[in-house]
Amino acid sequence: MKQSVFALIVAFGGAAALLAQAPATGAPQPLWTVNTGLVRPNSAYYHQQSNSIFVSNYGGGRFIKDGNGYITRLAPDGTVLAEKWAAGLNAPKGIGSVGSTIWVVDIEEIVGFEMTAGGGRLRSRVRIDGAPGLHDLATAPDGTIFVSQACRYPPSPDCPPRIYMIKDGQPSIFVEGDDAGWLPIGLLVDGARLIVGTVGRGTGKDARIQGAQLLAFDLQTRTRTVLATTMVVGQVGGIEAAEPGAYFVGDLLSRRLVHVDSDGKITTLARFEHGGGHIAVSPAAKQLQQAGTLFVPFPNADSVSAYDLSTLIRAATN
Repeated sequence: MKQSVFALIVAFGGAAALLAQAPATGAPQPLWTVNTGLVRPNSAYYHQQSNSIFVSNYGGGRFIKDGNGYITRLAPDGTVLAEKWAAGLNAPKGIGSVGSTIWVVDIEEIVGFEMTAGGGRLRSRVRIDGAPGLHDLATAPDGTIFVSQACRYPPSPDCPPRIYMIKDGQPSIFVEGDDAGWLPIGLLVDGARLIVGTVGRGTGKDARIQGAQLLAFDLQTRTRTVLATTMVVGQVGGIEAAEPGAYFVGDLLSRRLVHVDSDGKITTLARFEHGGGHIAVSPAAKQLQQAGTLFVPFPNADSVSAYDLSTLIRAATN
């Protein structure tokens, strides 16, 4: 792969800094931080059934097949339950689950691990041929798995923007091309919709990447709805449900967490010292003021931190 999406982060590092100037109050204080045993953590995932947080670590390069990738399991209080709960991966990124099986994206395949007393036991691998840049995944109640593909910036004909669906172990294309967004990254299944976050497709006069979108696809008809079009963030990575019809969104480029309400209004809730990866929230928020805990992996700091979401919301809205 000549140029991954990560390359655009490096190329536009100065632009990201312009977007991410910290407010006067500085970065929010975490409830806890784990900074040992993690190497380039990309995604955090809260697994309700086991009441634990799974973190993917790609170890070396984001698309290098070196076998150095692994998954760490944490307790909600930050205790490391298993530093290498599952190992032998290459560059694991997005995580999801179907029952007791934890699924993770690993470059061009998704890998499933069954939970056992001794850690993650390899259950299944599903390879998607011709998909060298898989990023995130989301699971539906019926067990269908959706996977995003974004190889390089800008998109190229040999690896177009694409979202796959895997049903009964068989991959197929759910949506591709312009319909999938400029570069689809973050995914979330919310009821009967697949929520998709993209990388911005334009640059402003000061070379800022902007125009990232939040899209929704009907799972049955695949009809697309644009939920937010004026986002100034550069890359919508992690997406978590907030109150009904609204979402918490993490942006690696601008180092911030935003809330997108059901009308598309965007509120910045926090700006971090480092760019965060794919976020997790526990428990799911039913009312905005009663949001729970936010878990943010920081790839460049080799750490994961937890934050009180309600505190961030009050500070941003008062």
